[in-house]
Amino acid sequence: MILIPCPHCGERNVSEFQYVGEALTRPNPDGVDPEQWRSYLYLRSNPAGPTVESWFHRAGCRRYLKVERDTVTNEVTSVTLPGRGGPQP
Repeated sequence: MILIPCPHCGERNVSEFQYVGEALTRPNPDGVDPEQWRSYLYLRSNPAGPTVESWFHRAGCRRYLKVERDTVTNEVTSVTLPGRGGPQP
């Protein structure tokens, strides 16, 4: 079982959350060519190990979270709010 420490609701079971995908920076659509835009929309790295992901707390505070998680062990190392730098308590 994966437990995600929500900064607003406390530690919760992963079943309360919806996985959104890798946390990627959206490129400016006016400043990229079609190949770069397609890559952003459809290609993912799918690493085995530490990764940064977006999750939505659908059964709680209904906020998006940036979760750093090891995909091999499912250990959550930090949770931050999108656009914020450091871990949240």
